[in-house]
Amino acid sequence: MKETHPLEEKIDRILELLDRLPVPDAEAPAAPEGSARTSAKFWALEGLRAQLVDDSGEVMLVGAVALPTGETYDWQQSASTAALVDADWPELADTINALAHPVRLAIVQAVVRGSGSTAELADLPGLGTTGQLHHHLRLLLAAGWLQSAGRGRYEVPAARVVPLLITLAAAAR
Repeated sequence: MKETHPLEEKIDRILELLDRLPVPDAEAPAAPEGSARTSAKFWALEGLRAQLVDDSGEVMLVGAVALPTGETYDWQQSASTAALVDADWPELADTINALAHPVRLAIVQAVVRGSGSTAELADLPGLGTTGQLHHHLRLLLAAGWLQSAGRGRYEVPAARVVPLLITLAAAAR
């Protein structure tokens, strides 16, 4: 029986999650009212294809987000398929791993909902000690999923809000 490395297992899990992303079908929503392409079923995909630079393709993260805190984010990020396939995936393990824990996900969720102070986070159920809270916060900060917002307050950096929600959407399928 072949023994697998924990990192290989995480990469396999990521690939499994990517396979679970929804594939648009005939019921895909049309473009928002007022857009120039209201009749196109795959208006975002068609826009991406019109911008392709090479034959390998491209992936894009796009979102228009309003959080419970009242903050809004419009975000667009893309990467060439070739660059992603050729990237050093194991180097991304720490960033991915930072979210791969129920307590850390609960912490990030609480921050997104507006409970970003250390005192508020310390009250989360199942958290454990304040030492454990600080351990989880250090990992989330180091991976860039959280940033300090001053004196014991944390926030999700603007550049991570949409990627975070997309990661969760992929995992929820």
